[in-house]
Amino acid sequence: MSEPTKQATNTGPAAAAGPAAPEPLLRVTDLAKHFPITKGLLKRKVGAVQAVDGLSFDVRPGETLGVVGESGCGKSTMGRLVTRLLEPTGGSVEFEGRDITHLSTGQLRPMRRDVQMIFQDPYGSLNPRHTIGGIVATPFRLQGVTPEGGVKKEVQRLLELVGLNPEHYNRYPHEFSGGQRQRIGIARALALKPKLVVADEPVSALDVSIQAQVVNLLDDLQDELGLTYVIIAHDLSVIRHVSDRIAVMYLGKIVELADRDALYAAPMHPYTKALLSAVPVPDPKRRGGKSDRILLKGDVPSPIAPPSGCRFHTRCWKATEVCRTTEPQLVELAPGHRTACHHPENAADQQPQDAAKPLAPAASPAAPGQ
Repeated sequence: MSEPTKQATNTGPAAAAGPAAPEPLLRVTDLAKHFPITKGLLKRKVGAVQAVDGLSFDVRPGETLGVVGESGCGKSTMGRLVTRLLEPTGGSVEFEGRDITHLSTGQLRPMRRDVQMIFQDPYGSLNPRHTIGGIVATPFRLQGVTPEGGVKKEVQRLLELVGLNPEHYNRYPHEFSGGQRQRIGIARALALKPKLVVADEPVSALDVSIQAQVVNLLDDLQDELGLTYVIIAHDLSVIRHVSDRIAVMYLGKIVELADRDALYAAPMHPYTKALLSAVPVPDPKRRGGKSDRILLKGDVPSPIAPPSGCRFHTRCWKATEVCRTTEPQLVELAPGHRTACHHPENAADQQPQDAAKPLAPAASPAAPGQ
């Protein structure tokens, strides 16, 4: 389990590093990805999907950054951008102090050893025509690396490391369960001893009874191999279990970035508070009692034409005129706790002169028993 002692106090590129603070392994500044929308035979551009629009954060060696948000908020796109599986539209990505934002395929090849990705679908990411031995050995072949003792011996060691029988080297993916297939994907990601692993919803496609096993495996591997993680998920309980710091995304932007304990104890952004209020509490004594759940009205706006000002203002119960007209910046409102909100929870109001002019209410607490 990742302990709070590992977390960094600095939470963004703008934060001043203390003398003892390690340099970030990964630094992302104003990262953006817009997918063009074309029309007609000439593929004329008529718009763009703003999947990611101005992300800034860093990840320090040995820590786990959790990224959480609703489906469609840009989490997976962000993961593919920092691993350079997608070309960014704007901003920069630095790995170990080197700008990798626009490196060519050939220039990226050495970096691929240090940055790997675990994909969401444990079956779709594995070639059904290849044995698991061939799948896990693929990174060695692509990088021209011959491990000590030979490829087969190293692949079998990796299979054993992730809890699989090394004698199953010649079996095919369809012969394994979903949890076992995800372990194969983890073994492949670890083959070249990476420094940073981006895990895109690594347990969301698995049975609930298997999720804890895979999460604990990732935890143990981090302790044993000194890995740095960026873990993307929509399950708040998983994120709380594995993360040192948590970034909350909404419609392509980070709205809150904080230490795990501070975020769960005192969320500052209304969207974070609404997310946490929806986490089920398995306590029969509270069944039928008054619920503190916040029900957000309406749907997430389209990333093709996001709202002006704060992107959450169309669903926020605290929204005022300034929220509609002025975009809030991600600023540090408490030590290590950054929030993009004009009227934050558990912190001083950033626009008190505007608080008396609320817009129409967009959310409300649930009725008792809901």
